[in-house]
Amino acid sequence: MDAPSAIVIRPLREADLAEADRVYRLAFGTQFGLADPMEFRGDTAIIRTRWTTDSRPCFVAAIGERVVGSVIGMDWGSAFILGPLTVEPAYANRGVGRRLMEAAMAFVADRRFSLAALYTLPNSAKHLHLYESYGFDAQKLTPVMAKTPTAGAAAPLLWSALVPDDQGNAVAACRAVADSVFPGLDLTREIAALAAQGLGETVLLERDGGIAGFALCHLGKDSEAGSGTLFVKFACVRPGAGGDFVALLETCETLAARRGAQRIIAGTNMAREPAYRIMLARGYRAEIVGVAMLRPAQPGWNRPEIFALDDWR
Repeated sequence: MDAPSAIVIRPLREADLAEADRVYRLAFGTQFGLADPMEFRGDTAIIRTRWTTDSRPCFVAAIGERVVGSVIGMDWGSAFILGPLTVEPAYANRGVGRRLMEAAMAFVADRRFSLAALYTLPNSAKHLHLYESYGFDAQKLTPVMAKTPTAGAAAPLLWSALVPDDQGNAVAACRAVADSVFPGLDLTREIAALAAQGLGETVLLERDGGIAGFALCHLGKDSEAGSGTLFVKFACVRPGAGGDFVALLETCETLAARRGAQRIIAGTNMAREPAYRIMLARGYRAEIVGVAMLRPAQPGWNRPEIFALDDWR
């Protein structure tokens, strides 16, 4: 076994993607006790899609050319979403995770985000202690929920179907809706990545000639969804607009059904209780439950008046 001093923390490079994906699946698959750990998350592509979207907050722990751990981050304007952070099981409990966290938190400090947030397992004392030691505060649970979608009558309004000028206007409108949820929150990179990488669709909710909400929907193999699935990575309407939230959910379900998805997956923090209750009433049921951790200690957009979906895994 190599000494910890042989491990170097450096930016994740394109040549590292396959190895970083291997470590990611092996680490989580082992933790969840899968017979074949490499089957974790099926044919999704988490590491590659996020690195391609923005490589700056992505780091690896390496011994020579061999990757033994990685941490990925997402720059959402004023908010930084940290994760996944994974370490090869053979190198667990040797300080590799802490060294990866130091690299990620240096990026956070340099960018001066208003908020850093992550999702972890509430029953893992080791993970809770690691993140608490970097100033993250454990808050309410985030159920990741699923249901079988059914199609509504109206076709979804998709960003990809707009002409270029209208696409630019729609992105600006989405940014304004996100800003109403949390000042400076900006999903522009994610909207662009969905289109550029062919990962899925950005669904737009139109009201009175303007954009009242939007949803970033990954679809199928080699996205963050996996085969037969529509995954809502992020969605929101303006605060208090519960009716618009229902309409946005219906639109996402319609897109899933029309694209042949057997499941739709979406998460919402339980601090957004009205949104959570709406999802339960529509037949969504939790498949996995994590805990939101935020730095500094604050609710962010996990508040009762917020109608939003997200999954920070």
